[in-house]
This record gives sequence, C-alpha cells and structure tokens, in this order.
Amino acid sequence: MIKARITVTLKNGVLDPQGKAIEHALSGLGFGGVGQVRQGKVFDLELSETDKAKAEADLKAMCDKLLANTVIENYSVTLT
Repeated sequence: MIKARITVTLKNGVLDPQGKAIEHALSGLGFGGVGQVRQGKVFDLELSETDKAKAEADLKAMCDKLLANTVIENYSVTLT
C-alpha cells in the first residue's frame, strides 16, 4: 500500500478571492500582520498499488483529470 498527499494551489497571478476573504477575516479577528493569503486543497490518498512508479503515474493522472484544474492550479504529489 502506498500513501500519498496531493497539494493543489492556485498558480501565481490567479486571483484568490477565498484567500482575500480569509485575510480580511483574520484582520477582523485582530491578526493584522497577515498578508498575501493563498488558499489551497490537500488530498490524502491510500493506493493499493505497490509499484512506486505506477502509483506516481496514477496520481499524476488523477490530478490532471480530476483533482486539479491545471489551467489555473498547480499540484504537487508527495508519497508518504
């Protein structure tokens, strides 16, 4: 069994309205020193695959086809 963590974030230059909302909310809660908040997604997966190269290829395909919008998002895959 292989465990993986996929982190998806917006590409630089893509507006992040959720990040701005979080930044504003943090400021309203008294955390005024926080800036440039960017929001993302994290997926933790367990694969029954035992071949590391096959697992990495499958994870890349999952990201490209579903988990990330590669037009506006970057992703990274970490095997754990």
